[in-house]
Amino acid sequence: MKGNTIRVNFNLFIYFYLFTNVWLPKGAVAQPQNTTSAAAAAVNVGVVLDMDSLVGKIGMSCIDMALSDFYAAHPHYKTRLVLHTRDSIGDTVAAAAAAVDLIRNVGVQAIIGPRSSMQADFVISLGNKSHVPIVSFSATSPSLTSFQSPYFFRAAQSGSSQVKAISAIVEAFGWREAVLVYVDNQFGETIIPSLTAALQEINTRVPCLSVVPESASDDRIAVELYRLKDMQTRVFIVNAGMRLGSRILAKAEEIGMMSQGYVWIMTETMTSFWRSVDSSAVNSFQGVLGVRSYVHKSEKLENFTVRWKRKFQRDNPDITNAELNIFGLWAYDATFSLAMAVEKAGTANIGFDVSNISGNGVSTDLETLGVSRNGPRLVRELSNINFRGLSGDFHFVNGQLDLESSVFQIVNVNGNGERRVGFWTPKTGLVKNLSWQNTTANSTSRPKLGPIIWPGDNADSVPKGWEFPTKGKRLKIGVPVKVGFTEFLEVIWDSNYDRVKSVQGYCIDVFDHAMAKMPYPVPYDYIPFATPDRKPAGSYNDLVDQVYYGNYDAVVGDVTIVANRSLFVDFTLPYTESGVSMLVPIRDNKKKNAWVFLQPLTPDLWVTSGCFFVFIGFVVWVLEHRINDDFRGPPTYQVGTSFWFSFSTMVFAHREKVVSNAARFVVIIWCFVVLILTQSYTASLTSLLTVEQLQPTVTDINELLKRKENVGFLDGSFVEGILLRLKFDKSQFKKYTSPEELNELFLKGSANGGISAAFDEIPYINLFLSKYCGKYTTIKPTFKTDGFGFVFPKGSPIVSDVSSAILNVTQGDEMEQIQNKWFKSDQSCPDVDPIVSSTRLGLDSFWGLFLLAGIASIAALIVFAAMFLYEQRHVLFQFHPETSLWRKVGIMSRIFDQKDLNSHTFKKTEATYASSHCSVHDVGVDGSSPNTNCPPSPSSMSNRTDCSDFVFIVAQGSNTSSPDISRSPETERSPIELADYRQGG
Repeated sequence: MKGNTIRVNFNLFIYFYLFTNVWLPKGAVAQPQNTTSAAAAAVNVGVVLDMDSLVGKIGMSCIDMALSDFYAAHPHYKTRLVLHTRDSIGDTVAAAAAAVDLIRNVGVQAIIGPRSSMQADFVISLGNKSHVPIVSFSATSPSLTSFQSPYFFRAAQSGSSQVKAISAIVEAFGWREAVLVYVDNQFGETIIPSLTAALQEINTRVPCLSVVPESASDDRIAVELYRLKDMQTRVFIVNAGMRLGSRILAKAEEIGMMSQGYVWIMTETMTSFWRSVDSSAVNSFQGVLGVRSYVHKSEKLENFTVRWKRKFQRDNPDITNAELNIFGLWAYDATFSLAMAVEKAGTANIGFDVSNISGNGVSTDLETLGVSRNGPRLVRELSNINFRGLSGDFHFVNGQLDLESSVFQIVNVNGNGERRVGFWTPKTGLVKNLSWQNTTANSTSRPKLGPIIWPGDNADSVPKGWEFPTKGKRLKIGVPVKVGFTEFLEVIWDSNYDRVKSVQGYCIDVFDHAMAKMPYPVPYDYIPFATPDRKPAGSYNDLVDQVYYGNYDAVVGDVTIVANRSLFVDFTLPYTESGVSMLVPIRDNKKKNAWVFLQPLTPDLWVTSGCFFVFIGFVVWVLEHRINDDFRGPPTYQVGTSFWFSFSTMVFAHREKVVSNAARFVVIIWCFVVLILTQSYTASLTSLLTVEQLQPTVTDINELLKRKENVGFLDGSFVEGILLRLKFDKSQFKKYTSPEELNELFLKGSANGGISAAFDEIPYINLFLSKYCGKYTTIKPTFKTDGFGFVFPKGSPIVSDVSSAILNVTQGDEMEQIQNKWFKSDQSCPDVDPIVSSTRLGLDSFWGLFLLAGIASIAALIVFAAMFLYEQRHVLFQFHPETSLWRKVGIMSRIFDQKDLNSHTFKKTEATYASSHCSVHDVGVDGSSPNTNCPPSPSSMSNRTDCSDFVFIVAQGSNTSSPDISRSPETERSPIELADYRQGG
């Protein structure tokens, strides 16, 4: 906005100046520099330069040589440029007036120049209005782009192209701050935004900008440099013209700012012209680094340099220290390209069309400039020019010199000359030597530059880029004023005087020990953050803000590193534990009642155990029923026996014999399960009855939110923000300032105006727990923080050194001594491990055992059933197809209920039972008459049934009520069914 206002005012002044017809003297019109042949057409071209400046003199000599070389190489060309020079005498208004004169009175087809960006700004507008191309080789301001005018061609690099190279140097040496010193004009200020952005990309802070007027006196420069000297930053980047830049460095040397520890970096303009200064001013450049465009050496360039020196010395015998630089090469190539474009454009449309005067009758000289008919064609030809010039590949893209492979060289002024210490390219970054085969990207490793001699003739060590001013004030270290938890920090006031007697505490000792390990002395004073009545002046956030506002140079205390504070200040590495946790009271949860014996096991484990006792009893009964008399008898007796046997295994008091191997296998597995279960139950019950059960009064934050109970936190702490994010209401908050006050709040309880829980940082909680052993505990979750750290301004270079010193303290024996000094309790406080989770035994601890017992039991049942069905297969095969499933099950159940006389347990009574048993075949299965007295056949000896419960096969439709069974031929193929028949029934 400021630049636009200046430009409007300046344009109004120019209009007024031109309206009054104030033109340069007629003698200022230069004679053509080149004679034209009879066959060649003369094309007028204007040149606007500061003829008394070194840039103007070098540029003019290169322009003359470019035309001579061009037409010597192309004698057959049909055009010849005729130069008309004007001296802008370093004045913007004079440059604009010269351009108007050249366009209106001479009718030039193009203008070379002007020298500075300030002069070019208005001349570009004139070229745009009159369609006359403006070609500048020295106006490097980034704001002068072709988007402002299609008739402007900048045959030079933009000033912003060098900022990456400068920032790479700053990054390479790890400088965290840099001050930008620049001239107060368009040339100086337009590069500052891009340079500042480039430094910010590498996390380098720009603490201030130093603006020096171009016409500033030596005293004005000295005042500005003294201001910079009182700062701790020692890296300065200068962007100014050679005349002002040399005066700045000379005054800096005079006041001691070119000594050891300082770093000075020059931008391209100063680096290109520093050798032109007087020999008396060379000393002020010693150790300075410079950045400038690099031109690859060639035989053509070396020959031209020799010829240029002879011409320049002949034309300017009073200048002995001038050297050809990149601006001269750009002037040569720009003239060369313009001559080539004029030749291609031709002379058919050379001339101007006069503009119409406005209808109100008032005209100005600007309205009579006319419009060049050849301008658009000349612009097209200039845009298509592409050749290899002295400065490299020369080609315009959107009116800007195309320098995709631009290379900058880094030089170090030493003695009367300079030493090249490295290069910078967009692909390789900083390198010591150029290698065009190396196209790797920028590496994070430290660049290998050549040896540098820094200001103060220092070649041994790289300046760290900052230091405490020798005449500066001591660091003001802000400390919080605390009422409680004074072990961390305490401000002791002098009772007789209104001043601080001392500041002590854990945090102070850590900081003092860290400062003692710094590689350089750091003077500082502790300043309490207090009101006149010695009360805290605000919260910890307010204290941190004081560093951001510049009222304190640092803050030392129990300040937690959190994200929102890190946005405005820098923290050192933490020196304490991190995190915020919930603190709650604990109580003895021992239950003394008649049902305490049920507590060791959870309900699901009780139910599962009972079900398995019943299941195991059933399995053993199935496996033993047919072969063991202990598991036979009336149904109620069998049920009681099964339960008795199963539950008696709990105390291993079962007396019934188990005779089958399958049942023994199941019982062994089950006894192992019962052993583990009973031993665990005994241990848990013993612990429950004898050990003190400490349980927290609150186990979840949601309980506090649901019951709307009060919670506490340290006064002034950031924890309040955490509680608000957890949806606590401010009416639930209770603040405390000391461990004693916190304990009183817990004793009152939430119902009586106290609290049910407190949220605090781990260092405070540890201190509180050491004073109140066994009464409180912490509950998860723990909110993550980074612990306590020391606060410094954003980008402060001292932070890294202090962090390194803190590591030396925390990893050494000093830290243990500091902790023992402030936190070691006189009483012996045993570690309390409250049982937060349930102490009851659950199913999740024993499901593996139950799974093992279940698999063993089911496997035994499957094996037994398979063997039983296999033994009774002759019965299964004789069932009629239409017999119902339930009838089949009933028949097999009755067979299962009989004794297995083939078992070894019944062999003694086998003869007695043999006379009273009949096989299934003997009772009519094969169709013969039933005979209850016949001996069993051999085929039926293996499967006998009790004759008191026969199984018959009868024809469907027969009289099932009659015990007599007959079979007639008519019914031999009829379906059969199974029926029960009891002898005598």
